[in-house]
Amino acid sequence: MRRWGWFGAVPNRTVHRSALMRVVVPAVVIGLLVGVCTGLLLLRDDGEQPKPLDRNTILVAVVAGLLAAALSLLALRRQRDSERGRFAELFGAAAIQLGHSDVAVRIAGVYAMAGVADGAGTPGQRQQCVDVLCGYLRLPYVPDEGASHLVSKTQRIEDAGTAVERVYGYRQNDRQVRDTILRVIAGHLRPGAERSWSSCDFDFSDVIFEDLDFRDVTFAGNATRFTNAVFVGGRGTHFDRARFLGPRVTFRGAVFRAAATRFDGAIFAHSQPVRGERDTAGTTFTDVTFAAPVSFDGAQFGGVRTAFTRATFAGDRSSFADATFAADLTTFEHVLFDGGRVTFATARFSSARITFADIRCYAEATAFDCAHLGSRGRWRVGGTRETTFARAEYHGRVSFADAVFDGRAAIFTGGDFFGEISFRRAAFDAREVVFEKPKAWVGVRFDWDENPTTKPANIRPEAWPPVPAESTPELTKG
Repeated sequence: MRRWGWFGAVPNRTVHRSALMRVVVPAVVIGLLVGVCTGLLLLRDDGEQPKPLDRNTILVAVVAGLLAAALSLLALRRQRDSERGRFAELFGAAAIQLGHSDVAVRIAGVYAMAGVADGAGTPGQRQQCVDVLCGYLRLPYVPDEGASHLVSKTQRIEDAGTAVERVYGYRQNDRQVRDTILRVIAGHLRPGAERSWSSCDFDFSDVIFEDLDFRDVTFAGNATRFTNAVFVGGRGTHFDRARFLGPRVTFRGAVFRAAATRFDGAIFAHSQPVRGERDTAGTTFTDVTFAAPVSFDGAQFGGVRTAFTRATFAGDRSSFADATFAADLTTFEHVLFDGGRVTFATARFSSARITFADIRCYAEATAFDCAHLGSRGRWRVGGTRETTFARAEYHGRVSFADAVFDGRAAIFTGGDFFGEISFRRAAFDAREVVFEKPKAWVGVRFDWDENPTTKPANIRPEAWPPVPAESTPELTKG
């Protein structure tokens, strides 16, 4: 409830703290309304004042209205308290089932908790049920023992002639329970769900996911967290066409080790954060490790921030083909592109600031072919202020063939060009393009290599090719 200064704060606190006031005040208002309406009906057509008998009738009507309103509100309050008690009873029973040692009882507890969430009277109650299911997933889990019938394992260790026996406890066949939880959650996040949980917050921090299938789900809560989660499995991890619409979505520190990871067609278009939360809003893949193939083909990134800072791409194939990056800030700073092939082919970047600073292109092939990096503002407003590849390392085969660099500036200062690097047919439409002070300049190809006079005037340095920074003192000395 909104409060208007000190004068409004005291009555508000009183009303919130007093259950009686919440019943009496509406009852009095309703009773008075009933009395006024009755009085208007009893007025004579000639406008004369009502007689004593009419006054008594009005008084009776007012009292009856007050009593009826009070009884109705008390009944509603009693019903609400009864519903709360019923929720607490069902919630407690489902929680007990989830903690049972028998796998069948735990699975029944999953469906029981989902039923409680579906029947919850308030969003807070539904969030409470979701928190319990996510909390179960965050419990310690050993995938190798996930399908075994073990409840404990004993390990004997001898150290300096002393035998130490350790007993490890397991939740029997826990993989079945975890799979059930994830299927139930996914079912409530997909289109057509009878009761949608999309507006809830989900905390999957430190969870171990096996063959996760979150295709077509929608996360629209205030926070969706996969912090330090681990994704494994032979069938892969699937977020195809998933929609992340909340203001905070984070995969910070997650490790993707499944056979393949797919975010094809996923949408990261979080809502505008409220004042004071802008600094923490955005889509975060910071410090993520993709140890296996990953695909973001056709994905869309919007909102305040898209961050892949310090991420590692080490799979046979890492693809952002046809992806769209439209967040205010798009950053791939300090990213390591390793493994097989990395591609941003036909991707479009229209952020106000785009940074690939300090990236390391160590993959067998890294391609930005036909990518559009930067956008031009209109009427001196908007557009990309800067696209930077400052201090980037280009080793192996790196291609910017047919790419377009637009906006105010494209910066390649301090780059380590050492390999097969192609800028053939690239369009340098930015106002300023800078290749000054490279760390190394080996194997770089431009359309004007044979005739430097055809180099566009917006590209620096004027003298071509650029002289590596460490070579400058020697040349000066000579």
